[in-house]
Amino acid sequence: MGCDGGTIPKRHELVKGPRKVEKVDKNAELVARWNYCALSQEKLRRPIVACELGRLYNKDAVIEFLLDKSADKTPLEAASHIKSIKNVTELNLTDNPAWSGDKESKKGDKYDDIQSACFICPVVGLEMNGRHRFCFLRNCGCVFSERALKAIQSEVCHK
Repeated sequence: MGCDGGTIPKRHELVKGPRKVEKVDKNAELVARWNYCALSQEKLRRPIVACELGRLYNKDAVIEFLLDKSADKTPLEAASHIKSIKNVTELNLTDNPAWSGDKESKKGDKYDDIQSACFICPVVGLEMNGRHRFCFLRNCGCVFSERALKAIQSEVCHK
């Protein structure tokens, strides 16, 4: 039965070791960066804007952040560098024709593939799901994969 006088507990039974630190799943973190607004943590919806750090935001969340100048509100780390609407660029994203996402049932009876994305690179066709690097042009807002930019090697937007 234990501790009835006939047993002597050993050290490893009495002393608990240090707790293991929980590791964040890298894939889940990347998917969250590409699917959710960095400011409001809501699902990304058009119009989508990006800052010079490459973070994606809903445009209305950025506008609300800039308009809310109350003293009790502390600036959020995700948007502390955004001082005006000129600090962000509206993105021209290409829809993924294979993505069915929100169109299907919302009952929870379907499998959500977190690696499928609602936007793709218009040149190469890579999905914007966090596995590949993407770039945007600040003057027009067009979004390409880094692989497409290396393949084209031109200074002008392909559109």
